[in-house]
Parts: sequence; structure tokens; C-alpha cells
Amino acid sequence: MSAVELSQIRKSYAGAEVLKGVDIAVRDREFMVFVGPSGCGKSTLLRTVAGLERSDSGRVLIGGEDVTDIEPSQRGVAMVFQSYALYPHMSVYENIAFGLRMMKLPEARIKERVHAAAQILQIEALLERKPRALSGGQRQRVAIGRSIVREPKVFLFDEPLSNLDAALRVQMRLELIKLHRQLNATMIYVTHDQVEAMTMADRIVVLNHGRVEQIGSPLELYRAPCNRFVAGFIGSPKMNFIDVPVQRADETGVTIGLPGGGALTLPFDTAGVAPGDTVTLGVRPEHLTEPGQGPADARLAAEVSVVEHLGSETLLHARIANDVTVQAKGSGESPAALGDRIELGLNVRHLHLFGKDGGALARRGATVAGDRVAA
Repeated sequence: MSAVELSQIRKSYAGAEVLKGVDIAVRDREFMVFVGPSGCGKSTLLRTVAGLERSDSGRVLIGGEDVTDIEPSQRGVAMVFQSYALYPHMSVYENIAFGLRMMKLPEARIKERVHAAAQILQIEALLERKPRALSGGQRQRVAIGRSIVREPKVFLFDEPLSNLDAALRVQMRLELIKLHRQLNATMIYVTHDQVEAMTMADRIVVLNHGRVEQIGSPLELYRAPCNRFVAGFIGSPKMNFIDVPVQRADETGVTIGLPGGGALTLPFDTAGVAPGDTVTLGVRPEHLTEPGQGPADARLAAEVSVVEHLGSETLLHARIANDVTVQAKGSGESPAALGDRIELGLNVRHLHLFGKDGGALARRGATVAGDRVAA
């Protein structure tokens, strides 16, 4: 078993607390991604798992064993860094074999493991080359190979693709997903790129200011964010946020006033909401529809300010009442042009409401998605 459990992890630097009582349980053989903005504590948390950072308090368990006070080399983990950290004077073979020689494994066993890893990563033809003769993607494969041969309980990745160009990042994402399936291993991956998180993870941990905001599958976080931060961080383009007044809160739900006039009743719980309050309406760009794109429960008058033609789809930037700019995602055949006055449709099924504290209002009849852990 290679499950990882983090319990009440706290860490401070120079009096500034960067991890604030973090609790996370990574399942055996799971691909979990820690995601969040720069400075949120995700790399510090990963280094705490590896033992490269010691927490001020809390416990780290790997495979049920408390490793909090155990040295990194004894934890059964292997870490792949943003910088490849390859020895320039060594061949690919020697770089991959280096850690095994430090472990004093027999040379025959080392050769067997290196060639097995090279076959998995499709770098067998590169084993005699020096790092300077490799592309960025090939160097990253070598760094991953160095981890594979150690046969760790847990693989740790600290933003390993951030130095690659966009096309190569997409390719390497796919290769890492395949690698996870081949090795059937527990993997924890850190990134600030929510697209990487969405495409790779079994589950995502969203971190902010040293706290866990929410844990769940990519679709759980996308469809049912627990607060405004998660809603704005997960998804590209970002969710639109529109501040609206509460006109009524009763057994029918929450009735809000719409920008430009009109009202809409939404089936959300009314706890903590009262007439006169201002709440935030959230709607993703693909759910803010042009006429003819589907049924709408209400429409917002808008003026197109920017049109981005992306081939298969069109991204519209439009101003609605109160000088609020929203984004709407339409088909690649959208006829909208700069300066057009259009109506954007809202469908109650796809709307979110966030209270004054930023927390998501519960939709009536809905089940909780993911672990809503934000305070």
C-alpha cells in the first residue's frame, strides 16, 4: 500500500505561516494534483512529503507508516524537479544509474532497471548521449527515468513541465498519464496550471494561502466549486462573476435582480441570505449563450467589445449593465462582430450563487461534490 496521509501540517518561515493545518489523504495508486497560485504552499507541501522540508507540526504517513521524522532517503519516495538536475558530464545511462550505484546495487541489476525504464520512456536510443545533446522533453524523460529505477512507493513531481514549450507540455502531459497507468503507482504532482490539473488528475487539491480550499475530481470542482476562489481558479476561460441584489429569499429559493432589469428565481438554499443582500452570480462562458444556442430562463443585454475567433469556437467579450464585462463562448460559426448588441442567455441549471463570504450557496436537491474543506 502506498497511500499518503498528511495530518495538520503547519510550516512557517520567518514568522509567516505558509501551511496552516493541512489535512490531505492521497489514496493508494492515485494521481493527485496540488494546484494553486504562486506562493500558496503547494511546493512546500510536496517537499514536506519528501522530507526535504520539516513541518513545524503535524504528521506524514506513507503506506501507513509515520515517516515524519525519517530521512528523505528512507521514505521510499522519488522526486522529479522543475530543473532536470542532470549531471552534464555523464551519459543518459549513467545519470539514470547514478542513484542505484549510490545504493550499491549489483551492476547487472542496475543495467536491468535502467533498460526497463528506458523502454517505458522510449529513450533506449539515447542512453549513450550526454544531456547537452538532448531536447527539453528528452531531458525530462531522463529525470523521470532516474526516479523510476528506484522503484519508489510514491512519485513526487514539482512543476516538471514548466520549462517546456506549450506543444511539448501537452505531449508530456499525455506521457505522464500513460506512465501512471503503466506503473500503477501513487503520484503527487504540483502545478500552478489548472489545465494540467484538470487533464491529469484523478483528484485535485486546490490550495490558497496555505489552506486547502477543496478536494475533488476535476469535474466535481468544475461543476460544484465550494467557493468563489475555486470557481475562479478552475476553468479556462474563467467563470464570470456578477454582483446582484437579493430581492426575495423564501421557500421558492433566492430571487435575484438582474443587471439591466428583470429578476430570476434560483433553486438555492436561503440560509444566511436575506432581501437586500448582495450576492455573486457565477456563470461559465459556455453557459452564457448567444441566441439560438439553447433554451434560456433569462437574457442579459450586452454589447460585444472583443471577438476572439479560435477556429472551433468563438470567445466573445461583452459589456452588460453596470459596465461589467463578461465572456461568452460560442460556436466557431458565431456571426457576432465588434459593437454588436446581443442578448446572452442564462440557464438556471448552470448558474452558481456565492454569498457575502465567498462561499457557494447550496443548490436544493444537490449532493455535495468533493471534499468542501474551506473554512
